[in-house]
Formats: sequence, structure tokens, C-alpha cells
Amino acid sequence: MQLRNTLNEFGIITRVLHWLIAVGVIAMLALGSYITRMEVGFSNFWLFGLHKSIGLTLFLLVGIRIVWHVISRPPAPLPSAPWKDRLARWVHLGFYALLVLVPLTGWIASAASGLDVVVFDRLTLPQIAPTSETVEEAFFTLHWGLTKLLAALALLHIAGALTRRDGTLRRMILGRATAD
Repeated sequence: MQLRNTLNEFGIITRVLHWLIAVGVIAMLALGSYITRMEVGFSNFWLFGLHKSIGLTLFLLVGIRIVWHVISRPPAPLPSAPWKDRLARWVHLGFYALLVLVPLTGWIASAASGLDVVVFDRLTLPQIAPTSETVEEAFFTLHWGLTKLLAALALLHIAGALTRRDGTLRRMILGRATAD
């Protein structure tokens, strides 16, 4: 089991980061959708803290993944139709942008609410925005919109992975495109 990526294979670190982030994003989209519709009370207020904690953990994992891809370049995509290659590239770039912007806008909006942003009831993050109802509302609206875009990209990404018959999905699961 190789740690680093090669010219043709994904290493275990890239694959673990990919799947942790994928599962985390899907869980966060579901949790975020639930908490925006629930009746807020003392019995469920902890869900906001959980949402923030997981979101900021994903933010950290995305940062690690970006640094890791500088250290260990991922293999080039398997060849496909040129339009599919371009679409896949734009979807991946969009993912990286949104995986940074979504938690950042949530953090800013939460900080603007005047409440501390606490990760897993242990670490209080710095207030990165002034307490302001206007800032809070603007950034929660932006956060909401960006999550919808993230969900759309996730569906497009999943559809692309499931419809390719060239070993791309196998490569992200096993590291290599062929069964060997």
C-alpha cells in the first residue's frame, strides 16, 4: 500500500482524504438541511455546534488535501472525450473553491452572530467578523447558496464517476485503474 501518488495511481493518503471529505460533505449537506428546517430549542441547539465542528474539520481536511497534492501530485485523469475532461476539471476546481468558501462563510456568519464558534466543545475559534446582524444575514445567505451549488456539483461528480467505464472510480477506490 503506497502512501504517495504515482504517475498512474492514487496513494492511500489521497484516497482516504477524498472519501473522508466526500462522506463529510454529504453528511453536512443533510445535517445543514435538517437544522435549517427544525424548530430550534435547548434540546437540539447542540446540532449547530456539531455542524460547525464537522464543517471546520472538513475545512482543515481540505487544507491538508491541497498541501498533500502539492507534495504528492495526483495522477493525470484517464483520457476521455475532451468536453468531459474540461467539465471534470471545472467541477474539481469548483469543489476546491466551495470546500474552502462554504465553511469560511459559515464561520464568518456564526462569528457575526456574536456567539463563540467552538469546535467539539474544546477549541474556541477567533472572531473573524464583527458582531453585526447585517453581516450575519449576508453570510448565512451566501453560505446557504454556496451549499446548494456544492450539492449540485456533488451530484454532477457522482454521476460522472458512475457513468465512466474507464477505471476512474476503481482508481479512486483501489488506487489503480485495473484489477491487476
